[in-house]
Order: sequence, then structure tokens, then C-alpha cells
Amino acid sequence: MSKPHYAALAAAGLLFLGLYFGLKTTPPSWEVKQQSRKLRGQQVSVDRLVEAAKSQLTLEERAALSVLEHKAQTAANDLERVEHLKTLSGWWYARGQWGIAGALAEEVAALASTDSAWSVAGATYYQALQREKDSRKRNYYAERAIRAFESAASLAPDQPEHRVNVALVYAEDPPAENPMKAVQMLRDLERQYPQSAAVYNALGRLALKTGQWERAIERLEKALALDPQNPHTPCLLVKAYTNAGYTDKAEALANRCR
Repeated sequence: MSKPHYAALAAAGLLFLGLYFGLKTTPPSWEVKQQSRKLRGQQVSVDRLVEAAKSQLTLEERAALSVLEHKAQTAANDLERVEHLKTLSGWWYARGQWGIAGALAEEVAALASTDSAWSVAGATYYQALQREKDSRKRNYYAERAIRAFESAASLAPDQPEHRVNVALVYAEDPPAENPMKAVQMLRDLERQYPQSAAVYNALGRLALKTGQWERAIERLEKALALDPQNPHTPCLLVKAYTNAGYTDKAEALANRCR
């Protein structure tokens, strides 16, 4: 997968993922991580995820995977290892193993030490979180996504998108207090960055999630005014317009969503 496939989750509350990835975690400095969360999924580990996933592979897939793993393990230097890990992560991602892909994305991020690499790791874990039903795995993916996005924020504190992404993970995380925590974080970011389309997209997305159609419309219209080229805001607005009964507006914007 290529880097152009990556986009900020915050731009529309969605994630575009190619993979740029990792496993080791650099302790983040951005302050939000102490807000009453714990790694509740200690039973979950990358090794267990890989073991379970490998048991479902065909012989041909196992052979292909063995080659990719060998290349990553025998890389001559970090740059070469990063490229092999990207390929390996993309291989798992293409098979719907987003948790494993996220772990490899995290390893790449630890080696590359850039905010974009950490953001991709967080986004990949977020994909796993959204698709997972098992509560232990959801907790694990949420924790790893938050840590990755916080690491991105610590490296690029002037970019609100990374902190928006943290808030969106909290909105998906199981504890009942987390959605309100997410809203408060986004409100704080709105005060700090009143011209950030990413913030209003995220607020609009949360309003959609709770059925607050008029509030969602207000926020998403502001996001679209701030960033008319964002490809996802129109889709969110179409949903808000439709649910609020503004069918004419929804139809007028539908082509932009497509």
C-alpha cells in the first residue's frame, strides 16, 4: 500500500490506510493519557493474534508470509527493515487482520519516529477497534491507538488532527464516560483551533452518532466552509440532511459524496 492511501482520521472521522507501521511504543509526552484509562485487555498480545491468524492461512499464504517475515528479520539496516515491515503490514491488512497490521505499523513508527508514521499506526488500530466485537481486543486496540496518536501529537504539537484522533478513539472505546470525554476534548480543541475543519468534522461525526442531526449539520457545514475540498464532509452532511428531513439539500450534495 502506498502512502497516499493514508489520511487523517479526523478529516471525516474515517481512515484511509495504506501502511507505514510498528510494535514498540515510545512513551508519549502529550497530556491526556492519564484520563482514567487502563490497558484492560492484557490477555491480548500480538503473538496470540498472529498465531490465531496463521492457523487460518492456506499453505501458499504461509509460504508467502514466511518470505516476507524473513526479509524483515534479515534487513541490513533500519531503512530497509521499515520498507519490509510496511509490506508485511500491508499483507496482513489486505487479509482483514487489522490488529496485526497495526502492531507492525507501530514498529515502523518506532523506527521512523515521525508523527505521520505514528498517525498511521493509530489509524490502523482504530480500524481494528471499529471492526472488533470482542471486548478484550477492543480495549487493547483502543489503548494502542490512543498511545500512537498521542505519540504523533507529541512530535507535532501544532497539528490538532492528532489530538482530534485521540478524541475519536475515546468515542469508540467501551466505557460509558468516554464519549463525553471525547466531546470535551474536541470542545477544548475547538477553542484552541477555531479554524480547524478536522475539529468540526469530528464534532459533526459525534453528533451524527448520537442522532443530533441539527447540531451535526451546523458543525459539518462549518467544516465544509473551512475545507471545501475535503472528500468526506459531503458524505457526512448528506447523512445529516437526510435524517433531518432536508432531502433537497441531501440530493444537491449527493454527487459530491460519490
